Amino acid sequence: MLTKSMKYLFVISIIITSVSCKSPNKRIHQEESVFQRDLNAEFKDATKSPLTKHDLKKFKGLEFFPVNNTYKVKAKLMKAIDSATLSFPTTTDRVVTYKKYGKIFFTIQNKELTLDIFKPQFTKQGYENILFLPFLDKTNGKTSYEGGRYVEVFTTDEFDDGTIEIDFNKAYNPYCAYSDRYSCPIPPRDNYLDIEIKAGVKKYKK
Repeated sequence: MLTKSMKYLFVISIIITSVSCKSPNKRIHQEESVFQRDLNAEFKDATKSPLTKHDLKKFKGLEFFPVNNTYKVKAKLMKAIDSATLSFPTTTDRVVTYKKYGKIFFTIQNKELTLDIFKPQFTKQGYENILFLPFLDKTNGKTSYEGGRYVEVFTTDEFDDGTIEIDFNKAYNPYCAYSDRYSCPIPPRDNYLDIEIKAGVKKYKK
């Protein structure tokens, strides 16, 4: 049975190949999370891994920032009404389409932040609850992938009070960070966070 992490990465691979504040009691966990373990397992599986055959032979595991609850937020979700289809440029000449699902508002380290969140235009049956949240931040090109990252989010992460849980500890790199045979959606400039998001997957070192 597929985990949420495995479902999300499966759908994203198809796409690219065809209100919280800083807590004084924040917890930083050094042990491997379920998300990290599942992601590493997929990368080690030759039938699913985006790694080249050469890189897969020497792959020991992805490097992650320590899990930090500062970057797990309950964001206010303002859903879009009758949103138009949007065309996303990719790392190649291909264009992919999404619909804007809404805008989220949240606070990290006393900074008020916003991101647009999207719904894939086409999903396979059984994957209708998947959302797409691409973002850029101040770690890009330094400790994280220069092209930005994506966050694993589902409609089932929404609450009845109009908020949604966003866990940046589940931020991961697009597949084109590992191989140039992929075509990946580029995060829109409006989804730049003027802060370092030290959470999720770090820059891949080949």
